[in-house]
Amino acid sequence: YPSGNLAIIVVREKNQLICIVQEDKPSNGEIQAVFSSSGRSTCYYPNGSVWINMSVQGGQYLDRAGSRVRRWMWPNSATAPGPQVPLSPIFISLNRHVGVRILGQDKITVSFLAMGQQAKFNVGTRVQVGDMGRLPPPARLGEDELLLLAFRVRILRLFDRLRGCLSFPSNEQWDKIKPPAYLITQTLKILQLCTTSDVSDELRSSVRAIVNA
Repeated sequence: YPSGNLAIIVVREKNQLICIVQEDKPSNGEIQAVFSSSGRSTCYYPNGSVWINMSVQGGQYLDRAGSRVRRWMWPNSATAPGPQVPLSPIFISLNRHVGVRILGQDKITVSFLAMGQQAKFNVGTRVQVGDMGRLPPPARLGEDELLLLAFRVRILRLFDRLRGCLSFPSNEQWDKIKPPAYLITQTLKILQLCTTSDVSDELRSSVRAIVNA
């Protein structure tokens, strides 16, 4: 960002990519969106509620209260009988500098605009239909990506506890104070990603241990 704060992180793990959009804050910035090359992606409202959630089958658009506004299926995943709802183009602004445009499964763009310059990241993924007309198994979210997100939340919680200790050194109950709401929200997001991803039970347990320590 023009402020110098980190806006977008892209991590590669073997053949997998994950793109993370962060809030424009020097510290304690919320995760505003996560895009995975496995086909799973989520965008969040400023209050932490899910805004858009996508999978290899399709996606849904929610309002701030969590009610579904629309739902769609990707063309090559429409294998079930009956009518299928196609995607209508979507454009949202995560903040004043970062926007997301969704035109198709392989046409999802994260745009960053600041100081007259623009950068674009194509985070869409095309999933091919199998020979029997069924989708192939979804790709696993890389272990390093999930662990990176978990350690990020853990570090932020440690920094928050350190600030509390330095600000109120005489308070013997500082270690019993609950973390701020934004950290609780991010912890829930990580656990949700861990639950919906095709990962081992051992990794799920490790992620839970990291964020809940």
